[in-house]
Amino acid sequence: MYLSAEAIAAMPAEQKTHFLNPLAVRLNKSLGDAGGLKNIGVHIIEVAPGHFSTEFHRHHFEEECIYVLAGSARLRQGNNIHQVGVGDFISCPIDGSAHDLFNNGSETLRCLVIGQRLAQDVSDYPEKGKRLYRNLIGAHKQWDLVAIDDIESIAR
Repeated sequence: MYLSAEAIAAMPAEQKTHFLNPLAVRLNKSLGDAGGLKNIGVHIIEVAPGHFSTEFHRHHFEEECIYVLAGSARLRQGNNIHQVGVGDFISCPIDGSAHDLFNNGSETLRCLVIGQRLAQDVSDYPEKGKRLYRNLIGAHKQWDLVAIDDIESIAR
């Protein structure tokens, strides 16, 4: 499906606030949804100065990547800190380091974000001590958030 620049500009943006971080607020345009994609998420996000893109997290099964279109931000990826700006690319492979972006600039951060959409994923939020189990069962989306310290491993 073709989406023109004009159609994308006219798309309403959905404001999203991360359920674990009230300072992680972004405007989201889902190009993938508009184009009928089911297994890949493609989004243009905008993050105002003083806000995070998301809570510091890592995925166990889904890969994602970010391309900076406008603005600048502080990227935290594991123990590494980078100042990122227009033209920079960030890859977040499975079982990689936790990551987030914080708009420490004076203008809106705009990024193209692409990620897998698997039926199941597990995400860790290390600063919150939480793990999210996300499952798609038929048309039902089930999210289970647990304290990492409460997870009981079973020897097999």
